[in-house]
Amino acid sequence: MDTEAVYWGEKRYHSLDHHLKNRFGQKIYKLSLNGGMTCPNRDGTLGNRGCIFCSEGGSGDFAANPSLSIREQIEAAKSLVAKKTTGSSYIAYFQAYTNTYAPYEKLKRIFTEAISHPDICILSIATRPDCIDDSVLNLLEELNGIKPVWIELGLQSIHAHTARFIRRGYELPVFEEAVSALRKRGIETIVHVITGLPAENESHMLATIHYLNGLDIQGIKLQLLHILRGTDLAAYYEHHPFHVLSMEEYIEITGRCIASLRPDIVIHRLTGDGPKSLLLAPAWSADKRHVLNQIQAHLKQHNIWQGKEFHNDNCIQTI
Repeated sequence: MDTEAVYWGEKRYHSLDHHLKNRFGQKIYKLSLNGGMTCPNRDGTLGNRGCIFCSEGGSGDFAANPSLSIREQIEAAKSLVAKKTTGSSYIAYFQAYTNTYAPYEKLKRIFTEAISHPDICILSIATRPDCIDDSVLNLLEELNGIKPVWIELGLQSIHAHTARFIRRGYELPVFEEAVSALRKRGIETIVHVITGLPAENESHMLATIHYLNGLDIQGIKLQLLHILRGTDLAAYYEHHPFHVLSMEEYIEITGRCIASLRPDIVIHRLTGDGPKSLLLAPAWSADKRHVLNQIQAHLKQHNIWQGKEFHNDNCIQTI
């Protein structure tokens, strides 16, 4: 595995940090922006309460103040990371809610304002696959001709029973069509997956990984399930307690996911951090640095590399 050790630096997986340093020659920081969007799962189109795990902030609890202009948000976010970096290149990350769920004119205005900022080198947009139509695709393709554009799609799981439970609101073919359409326009695509969802075991999670290996995606985010106060998942957990992964279980499953993942796919996240004031469980996840260190130690101890268990046969069916 000497080749991988050189290619991925100190880590045993294709990390976003290493990928960006190779691509831009420096460390790049994300600036979380807020476009003031909502979501079809919240505005009554599909539902009113969002996905079952989603906080009131719509996964954008750390995003900037939407009352500010995009340029003002960028400057405010830069000041927050100023102590961490000496660089001058950033990713403009539209994170909160569904960031292609707005009129075309608004999308063009805010995305153009972000991508035209001289310190922004990548525009990253989190959205839903059922909120990408031809007008959005045309806009993304146009912007991608200026600077790289990334689209992050919330899949979470390939399993139908899980999709119904979390109120995802779309079927798997919708996701597949969105990925295909984005890639035809040359848009890099990153997929969100949640580990530790109720009624899913390691086999379910690995089936999702193997499924994604067969798609033309460029990145993945592995997210530990957080139970946050004020969410419907928290209410469900109170009345129907389910098994929450221990840190040891999560590290073991994450190692298997890394080993099974196609080597060219960039891992953008290995865990996540919800607001500590909202976190109900698992409590151990609050120390993100410790969790990441333990994952790296596990990979070394068990000689795990990304792609070690990867096979070209990705015809694993949902369970």
